[in-house]
Amino acid sequence: MSGSESNPKASLSSNVPMNNNNTTITPSDTIQQRRRMVRNYLLLCLDECMDEANQEYQSLFTQLQTNTDSVDIFKQRDECIDFLTDAEENIKSFLVVENTTVQQIMPLINDIPQLHSVYIFNNNKSQYEEWTTQWQKIKSIHTNIDDLCQVLKIGIKQFNQDSIAMSFITVNEMVSTDNLNQLEPTFMYTQIFKDILLDMKHDEQAIKQFIDYCRKNNSMSPITIDHFEKTYQTQSAIWCYTSFNIYSMLNSALRTLDADGIITMGFFMCRLHQEIQQLHQQQFNSDHGEPFIVYRGQGLMKSDFEKLQKLKDGLMSFNNFLSTSTDKEVSLGFAQGALGNGDMVGILFIMSIDPCIKSTPFASIKEESYFKEEEEILFSMHTVFRVNAIKQMDNTNTLYQVELELTSDDDYQLRLLTDRIHEEASGSTGWRRLGKLLLKISQFNKAEELYNVLLEQTSDESEKAYYYHHLGYVKNDQGDYEKAIWYYEQAVEIREKFLPSNHRDLATSYNNIGSVFNRIGEYSKALSYYEKALESREKFLPSSHPDLASSYNNIGSVYNRMGEYSKALSYYEKNT
Repeated sequence: MSGSESNPKASLSSNVPMNNNNTTITPSDTIQQRRRMVRNYLLLCLDECMDEANQEYQSLFTQLQTNTDSVDIFKQRDECIDFLTDAEENIKSFLVVENTTVQQIMPLINDIPQLHSVYIFNNNKSQYEEWTTQWQKIKSIHTNIDDLCQVLKIGIKQFNQDSIAMSFITVNEMVSTDNLNQLEPTFMYTQIFKDILLDMKHDEQAIKQFIDYCRKNNSMSPITIDHFEKTYQTQSAIWCYTSFNIYSMLNSALRTLDADGIITMGFFMCRLHQEIQQLHQQQFNSDHGEPFIVYRGQGLMKSDFEKLQKLKDGLMSFNNFLSTSTDKEVSLGFAQGALGNGDMVGILFIMSIDPCIKSTPFASIKEESYFKEEEEILFSMHTVFRVNAIKQMDNTNTLYQVELELTSDDDYQLRLLTDRIHEEASGSTGWRRLGKLLLKISQFNKAEELYNVLLEQTSDESEKAYYYHHLGYVKNDQGDYEKAIWYYEQAVEIREKFLPSNHRDLATSYNNIGSVFNRIGEYSKALSYYEKALESREKFLPSSHPDLASSYNNIGSVYNRMGEYSKALSYYEKNT
């Protein structure tokens, strides 16, 4: 770690995004860009008088690393500000400031959306106390390293608690299941993610891929990664989930629906789910268990709370693995901890649980957890509750209790909804099911992300052709016709090598390329590909098949646009 002026940013783990606007983005480049951030927060430190030889400096940064495996350190104010403003808005930063004039930097950073909070470390506490009232993002001032790290640890834990992904479904949306585009996409994503993960088989190669993923992304320190690699086979997934930084990585991937992260961590999610399921069977093996209450306290953005207020008798799902407690006071503390954020309200969820319900497994993990002292009940991902009541807990409209009831296996409205989602994704296997659903509900950006990840990971030529073809479909819909043609042509190049000329997939590829050329007015090229599609289809389809009729119509349309009306008419007549 260098402290020279030529290197204004010294980092225990470099996370600085590098970008060259003159570089053509390939699928691999896209994945590398996504790999910059695999957590939803960063820990930064600005020290304009950094002395690496100083024992206090070494102690500070050693202890900061106990809160997270990666600390970005800056010697120059401008470098720190540039880093903050360049970060993605959904990645929040905790900033420790030492040996920096607060009144000079706070006006420059207080309104940066990516900055979550500021912690000041200085021997003269009284000098800075007035600034905590002037600048909302200054959370505390410390003269003691241990105190600073403890408060920072609490702040990060509160942030993780507040960042869990949720979906809200009103009664009207449940009734209108015909149009899935009206539903929150995250509800459907996580439903299909869960189904896919539990159906897939994972081998030891999956663990190696995850280790490689962590090293590339600096998502854990090298020491922590080595420790995880050595202990994963001997420790439970629950222990690893609570011990390492995995819970933050996993929940961040599910919250942002990061396809790369979810696919890479799929083996761990599957094992974690299975362990919760096994514990559930051990702890709740009776069909006549007594209902009980668990609690969860957190902050909720006001915009999300407005959605929640409309949910009387509606549904809400927690799309991550859901941590709850049997200790009401601990949970209330998390709800109250969010009140310092003016954009949030504090929520105490009171959840009524019938242990006989098997829809989503849950279990006490006290004995398996790294934190033995916590009374935690952990639910598997995508737990759905019905909203029974919302009640105000104070006089400031900032603290509420929300009464929830775990949905049962025979909840009619929920079953209709999930059956409809499964129907839309039917006919495919594995991750293709999710891609199909994303295309059907017009979530083209997410579909593109998924197909790029799958394309990067596969070595099977037929799978590559499939992903290239669907990336062409995405780009065509996005209006990027040049890239659409390129992707379609990649699919054709592969398929022509191993498929017979009369194969349905080849005909579809030819037809789609023709459609793009037709759309951009290159009619001779469109005609060439439409004719290839027709030639292929005539070899394997009966004369009455609608795909043949579509080909006749496409060719007739091109001739019509080219002004060759007699030829157009002859093809239109074949379509009758």
